[in-house]
Amino acid sequence: MPYSPPFQLTHKMISLVASISELLGRWSAGNPNGLVPILRRENRIRTIQASLAVEHNTLTLEQVTAVIEGKTVLGTAKEIQEVHNAFAAYEAIPHWQPYRAEDLLEAHRMLMYGLITDAGQWRNQGVGIYRGEKLVHMAPPVTQVPRLMAQLLAWLANTDAHPLIASTAFHYELEFIHPFSDGNGRIGRLWQTLILSRWHPLLAYLPVETMIKHHQPEYYRLLNQADLTADCSTFIEFLLDTLQSALQQAILTEAIPMKTQEKTPVETQVKTPEKILLLLQQNPNLTLSEVAKQINRSSSAVERAVAKLKQQGKLTFHGAKKNGAWEVKTKG
Repeated sequence: MPYSPPFQLTHKMISLVASISELLGRWSAGNPNGLVPILRRENRIRTIQASLAVEHNTLTLEQVTAVIEGKTVLGTAKEIQEVHNAFAAYEAIPHWQPYRAEDLLEAHRMLMYGLITDAGQWRNQGVGIYRGEKLVHMAPPVTQVPRLMAQLLAWLANTDAHPLIASTAFHYELEFIHPFSDGNGRIGRLWQTLILSRWHPLLAYLPVETMIKHHQPEYYRLLNQADLTADCSTFIEFLLDTLQSALQQAILTEAIPMKTQEKTPVETQVKTPEKILLLLQQNPNLTLSEVAKQINRSSSAVERAVAKLKQQGKLTFHGAKKNGAWEVKTKG
């Protein structure tokens, strides 16, 4: 029997695929000639910062931007190298085919250049994944890695699964096989983007990783659950959810400049609170300065709108200022 990743097609998957396709149509209609260069660059930088943050890189979005622009930042040599590597790898996406092992190895070599000694090679020893002191995943034996990866790539090349589902199933299976000594998470996220970009070019610049970063504990929990149950259906649904949220945010963010060009500034002010609520509902850990930047409004305007939303009972902040989170009240 031909190899296939362990998942079952669910009603939720079908619904999410339909929703994502509709949102992608709206995003494409707003960008008939593709994203303008500045948006491509900004989205790519957000992607890189978020994917590396999942792997404990502490550089902020502003610092990552500065590194890519060749400026000096306060950060470790390792963190700065990770940024250079990731930017080079994402820029190389158009040159790779998702089902080619040599391309996957080349991508890993670029991502991990100068960080590990076996960059661009399958791992040569057994590996276990730990969360603190607890072993949460024992990867397949090293002797099985070439065979398992060949099977996975062959499945990807021949599957009839929708690209949205195929890309997320591949993401899970790569994490399960854990074919590299390090960098498996970031290569998995990169390769999902590559697969999706072959289905629709705009998806090469959708910063899905920012959504994964905001829901990182759930990302790891569902990976672990899929291992325990030998079924990655729920993990696929989670990744489809993040894709849907990322598209909603992309459409929202790009709509702001068009609104500010209109001759009805009062209407823009009315819409600003709605944009803040939608953004914080999707990304509850954002700071107000990050919100202001994403919706292209001044910090003072956002602070005023947030104060009014709090008074109206539509928005609440929980926890400490540094590590707290926003709660959007959908009613009241």
